[in-house]
Amino acid sequence: MITIFGIKNCDTMKKAFRWLDDNNLEYHFHDYKKAGVDETLAKTWVEALGWENVINKRGTTWRKLDDEVKNTIDSEKAVNIMLAQPSIIKRPLLMLDNSEFLLGFSSEEYAEKLL
Repeated sequence: MITIFGIKNCDTMKKAFRWLDDNNLEYHFHDYKKAGVDETLAKTWVEALGWENVINKRGTTWRKLDDEVKNTIDSEKAVNIMLAQPSIIKRPLLMLDNSEFLLGFSSEEYAEKLL
């Protein structure tokens, strides 16, 4: 089962949804804004992918953080920020069978891993 994590109105999310739909793949959508983020899951993502990859440093949520927070961030702080401000998580984040993760959208990577 594929679970796609993110927010509905993100352009990259829309590309991922379209790709999954066009390839007739079933998925469950977990909307951060409505459902939040589970701490255990956030820790799993950070352990598997590294906080540097999971945190979206290009977005406004990151830019609004105090410089002190940005300069002292580590895995534990990253998880706490993800729980408080889920919009900081890079999206989409796909979870495959609770064990493998795809971060961001790449039609080539999706084809390789999902088809």
